[in-house]
Amino acid sequence: MNPDWKKMGGLLPAVVQDAADGKVLMVGYMDRAALAKTNKTGKVTFYSRSKKRLWTKGESSGNFLELVSVAVDCDADALLIRARPQGPTCHSGAATCFDEPLDFLKQLDALVADRFKKRPKGSYVSRLIEEGVDRMAQKVGEEAVETVIASKNKDRDVLLGEAADLLFHLTVLLRARGSSLGDAAEILRRRNAPKK
Repeated sequence: MNPDWKKMGGLLPAVVQDAADGKVLMVGYMDRAALAKTNKTGKVTFYSRSKKRLWTKGESSGNFLELVSVAVDCDADALLIRARPQGPTCHSGAATCFDEPLDFLKQLDALVADRFKKRPKGSYVSRLIEEGVDRMAQKVGEEAVETVIASKNKDRDVLLGEAADLLFHLTVLLRARGSSLGDAAEILRRRNAPKK
């Protein structure tokens, strides 16, 4: 099916999806020229409504979107672009323009795993690794108690700060024991799956 360029004044919304995992990365607009350039160069190009010109995602940052495929929706008035991101997609530095706070936990888990592998000097995680599992467990206990105490007060920011510290130290402890936050989340997913 061909895009219906007349329907929306020559511009169609283009939803960009990560070809690897299906995550929505961003939404932009394309005209005929943007789609033609995308197909020709293999780099996703949009029409900028504010600059009134074509712009290739990554032209200034280097974080290009490598084209995998283009699909037109059933009404021919929207495009689905499957791409491979070459770095963060969002101008904020986030992986996607729809990044949710919980997505950062995956990034944190990956960062902690990398620290275990490389053990860079000056890293707090490296220091905890050197101090051992007992120290990591102690930190989880301390942060858990501080989270409980903070929950009894009315200061939301203090509670959230302590909860963040607890999640961080729990991530480190799980990694030290050969597991991850993802492994714990999978247990929760299975526990909450519909009973057959």
